[in-house]
Amino acid sequence: MSIGHTLLGLLESGPRHGYDLKRAFDEKFGHDRPLHYGQVYSTMSRLLKNGLVVVDGIEAGGGPERKRYAITDAGITDVQRWLATPEKPEPYLQSTLYTKVVLALLTHRDAADVLDTQRSEHLRSMRILTDRKRKGDLADQLICDHALFHLEADLRWLELTAARLDKLREAVAR
Repeated sequence: MSIGHTLLGLLESGPRHGYDLKRAFDEKFGHDRPLHYGQVYSTMSRLLKNGLVVVDGIEAGGGPERKRYAITDAGITDVQRWLATPEKPEPYLQSTLYTKVVLALLTHRDAADVLDTQRSEHLRSMRILTDRKRKGDLADQLICDHALFHLEADLRWLELTAARLDKLREAVAR
C-alpha cells in the first residue's frame, strides 16, 4: 500500500492535522497494521517537499505546534494517476513453501508432512478470518474475503502438489 497516496487521498475531503490523518488511516485501513506517528510525519514532510501538500495552518498549543496539511492540485493529480494505475498482479513464482517442499524431497524428508503442516496452518488462519469477517463491518468483510480467497488458492496448490509428490520427487532427483 502506498501510504503517501493514501494520506493524500484522505486530504481530498479537507485539510487535516497529522494526528487526524493517522486516526483516519488507522480507522479505514490500519486494522492490522496501524501507522506510527513518525511514519505519518515523515511522509507528510516528503509530500510537502514534493509540492503535493501545503501547510494550511499552524496552531500553537500546550505542546509542539500542530500543522494542518492541505492537498495541492498536484497532489490531487498524483492521487488520480495512482488510482488509475493497475497494481501488478503477484505471480508468486518464487514461493518459500515450494522451496520447503523441494528441499524436503532433496534431503529425503517427508514433503507430505510439510504440506500437511502448512494445510493445517492455512485452515487455522481461515477460521480466524472467517470469524473476523462474521463480526466485522463491510470494510473488514471485504479485507477478509481478499485474504480468504488467497488462502483458498494456496490450499488448492497444496492439494495439487500433494497429489504430484511422486512426480516432483523424480523431477528434483535428476
